[in-house]
Amino acid sequence: MNDSAPRRVRVRAPELVGEGGWLNTGGRPYSLADLRGRIVVLDFWTFCCINCLHVLDELRELERRHRDTVVVIGVHSPKFVHEAEHGAVVDAVERYGVEHPVLDDPELATWKQYAVRAWPTLVVIDPEGYVVAQHAGEGHVHAIERLVTELEAEHEAKGTLRRGDGPYVAPEPEPTVLRFPGKALLLPSGNFLVSDTTRHQLVELEADGESVVRRIGQGGRGLTDGTPARSRFNEPQGLALLPDGSVVVADTVNHALRRFDPVSGRTTTLAGTGHQWMQGDATSGPAREVNLSSPWDVAWWQGKVWIAMAGIHQLWTYDPDSAAVSVTAGTSNEGLVDGPGAEAWFAQPSGLAATPDRLWLADSETSALRWVDPEGAVHTAVGTGLFDFGHRDGAAEQALLQHPLGVTALPDGSVAISDTYNHALRRYDPATGEVTTLATDLREPSGAVLAGDDIVVVESARHRLTRLRLPEEAVRVEAVAHRTQRAATEVAPGKLLLDVVFQAPAGQKLDTRYGPSTRLLVSSTPPELLRTGEGAGTDLSRTLELDPSVPEGVLHVSAMAASCDDDPHQEYPACHVHQQDWGVPVRLTETGADRLPLVLAGMDAQTP
Repeated sequence: MNDSAPRRVRVRAPELVGEGGWLNTGGRPYSLADLRGRIVVLDFWTFCCINCLHVLDELRELERRHRDTVVVIGVHSPKFVHEAEHGAVVDAVERYGVEHPVLDDPELATWKQYAVRAWPTLVVIDPEGYVVAQHAGEGHVHAIERLVTELEAEHEAKGTLRRGDGPYVAPEPEPTVLRFPGKALLLPSGNFLVSDTTRHQLVELEADGESVVRRIGQGGRGLTDGTPARSRFNEPQGLALLPDGSVVVADTVNHALRRFDPVSGRTTTLAGTGHQWMQGDATSGPAREVNLSSPWDVAWWQGKVWIAMAGIHQLWTYDPDSAAVSVTAGTSNEGLVDGPGAEAWFAQPSGLAATPDRLWLADSETSALRWVDPEGAVHTAVGTGLFDFGHRDGAAEQALLQHPLGVTALPDGSVAISDTYNHALRRYDPATGEVTTLATDLREPSGAVLAGDDIVVVESARHRLTRLRLPEEAVRVEAVAHRTQRAATEVAPGKLLLDVVFQAPAGQKLDTRYGPSTRLLVSSTPPELLRTGEGAGTDLSRTLELDPSVPEGVLHVSAMAASCDDDPHQEYPACHVHQQDWGVPVRLTETGADRLPLVLAGMDAQTP
């Protein structure tokens, strides 16, 4: 090795394998040998995961700036059963504008070879085929870019860097009227307004749900106000009609709320800065000065716009009278916890529907239907947590959904659930506590709207609105139940050292100006698994004690670290927050490990 090159821990990278094969390569498979000489960034993702979608957006600029040296490869590693379907992965790659090769790994073969434990995880492989860095969670691309720049210089000097075009081959565009639409709204005119998410537009359709009246937005990613021909959106989703006849738009990837006036056709920005909310940012204040995080749906309730803030597992509100936003419910921890709004946990709330006495919400990652009462307390109607899902009707306590994205209030007081990954429309009746199935053979329904005696479903993966007569009798389906299928980590009963590995990126140091710069939160399912070690603290290492009488469970770990540029000449150095949540299935065995390493950033020094 060149003596002037940085000294790094290096581990030979395992081969890339996946039964689903390769996407975005023109049909050509790739091996690591084919990529030798390039800097490879593996992005382990799954398309249900909002943090994974954030990382896709973070990577775009890195790919653009280092196009001739860096190859990003998405390794799709499913959580839900639906995500293991190859066709669904093909759809997701187009839906989210993924412009790099993707390896479809439904059996998690490459995930296991790289010992990945969380979505998303980024792994950097140098031009000689060695793993030199691993990062879990989002917010790491600044550090990866710095590493890439070092690797470019190092391997240029060694003669081991190979520049040139990457393996990405763009798929042919499809000429459909809509492309992966997100949500729909019935306008006072009787027309439909649809968020045409993948084309970054709003589309007004006639009452037939097919004929285009007009398109709002240029059609490329951007955040621009103005006329339909000038305005720009970035993967818009939710829509809500305000009392004045205007429409609030959840402009998801712009991290903004927009206002569309159907009369003038003009779009303005109501809330958000265009930047993603990160830990430590303001949680209330003037709407145009506060960062938001992937607002997915909106609803008008109790005189305010309620926002399903999927990116940070919270509900926020926008008050049009004061033009201010604030957190209303959720701690930003991911999970299913009911109670007062300030104590509740959500997991990617993605659909909202208001009735006079309840705000219903589809909590997608917990496959749950939940609601907020007028006092602000959070309740769960259907769903048990992050790892149980399926398609099962009957009493709500045992009924199962699979990653629902939408909820619609029905005239009789019940609600229809767009049960997205089950390709179904479900119904929950609070009067009976029963869950039934209204329709099947839909393709990734993401929302629905009432139109007279019909319900019009946004059939996202069929790129259309589908009109259904509300049935008198529910459809009967065979019950199916699933749990997230990830191999459990075998650990020893008793004391277990939890080690969250964090190394500040080169040129940075831990930010301790205002106290500890790290935070660790630990809990378990079931709670009895942890005898000691639960709760919050500032040390990234902690000794847990596991109860030997509990044979298996899940450790929930949330870690955060803040680092700042280490430049004494900068009065206000740039600072970066690194954060990740893990759900680690564990099985207690006498021969199990007594140390559990989770890599937040860097390399585990004890890697064999």
